[in-house]
Amino acid sequence: MLSVISSEIGVISKKLIDLGVLALRQRNSRGNFKPHVSIRFRNNAGELRTFSIDTTRSPGKQPQPDAYLITHAHSDHHGKSAMLSPRAVCTDKTATALEIRHDRKYVGSMCRLGDEIEIEGVRVKTYPTAHTAGAAAFYWENDVGTRILVTGDVKNASKLPPCDVLITEANYGDPEDPSCHFADDLESMKCALFESGPVAFGAYEFGKAQRAVELMRGFGYEGAIRMEARTRALTRSMLEDAGELAGIDSRGEDEVFVVAPWDLDKLPRNVKKYVLSCRADYPYPIIKISDHLDACGLEDMVRKLTPEVTLVYHPGGHRPSKFSKHLNSIGIDSISIDQIGNVLSNEFI
Repeated sequence: MLSVISSEIGVISKKLIDLGVLALRQRNSRGNFKPHVSIRFRNNAGELRTFSIDTTRSPGKQPQPDAYLITHAHSDHHGKSAMLSPRAVCTDKTATALEIRHDRKYVGSMCRLGDEIEIEGVRVKTYPTAHTAGAAAFYWENDVGTRILVTGDVKNASKLPPCDVLITEANYGDPEDPSCHFADDLESMKCALFESGPVAFGAYEFGKAQRAVELMRGFGYEGAIRMEARTRALTRSMLEDAGELAGIDSRGEDEVFVVAPWDLDKLPRNVKKYVLSCRADYPYPIIKISDHLDACGLEDMVRKLTPEVTLVYHPGGHRPSKFSKHLNSIGIDSISIDQIGNVLSNEFI
């Protein structure tokens, strides 16, 4: 069975190379694989280019990629490291979020979401994924016309273009796991918001907190939303119509709080507490609000984009492999990040 699987991986790897694309994992100074993946290809002038995707910087004395593509500012996409390289590329909102979150100056290139940027002779277009404010998919073509799309994490794939090589995520990509099948429970959040008395929603400071504010304003809530200072700064920078945001210290009758899930227990007992998540390991009631596509949504996205090969590169753990195996089982050629270092060499054939 193992030899059959290896043969299938080899066929798909050759298919990638025939498309003029080499996927590889680079190593750090200790010889370990760096996070996520790099893509090597030739531009229209026939020059070899390497784009590293959502990964840490290489030390200055080591060979550098032509670009560190940062899809968004969540820590598991390693912008904290990559933002210090002049080769970093992201949207202006992602750059702002990185600076606020990490108190460092972003030194790379940036563009507005939806714009193009030229990187070493490669025209790269950005598309929204609706995962966080400023989150971008990157799209470009190589010298043989292969259309390459890197999505990062995705909440809404409706604006993504068709491609030949898709490089995507599998946060909820295990079709056999019930927790990977969900729909946003907007009605429960709305009911909780307008219950009498103070209410708090547990949400990560970047991404989920801003979505919570957007939803509450969309539900018609016009009052102050209380947050910690950095969450307020992120929300004001990311949203044009965030409304009134206030500090966490006031204690009124019908106040609304958005705090990190682990800070809910710091609020008074009379505050009704909920966590906006699809995870079930919190000690408070869960309202299912996700910033990702579920397993069915991810499959639908891949079918819509019609790639010849799909590379699943995120997150850590077994989910990329699970989703990749599922795609292969339904006739969509796919490999996962755990197979790259074992099969593909670092030399472009």
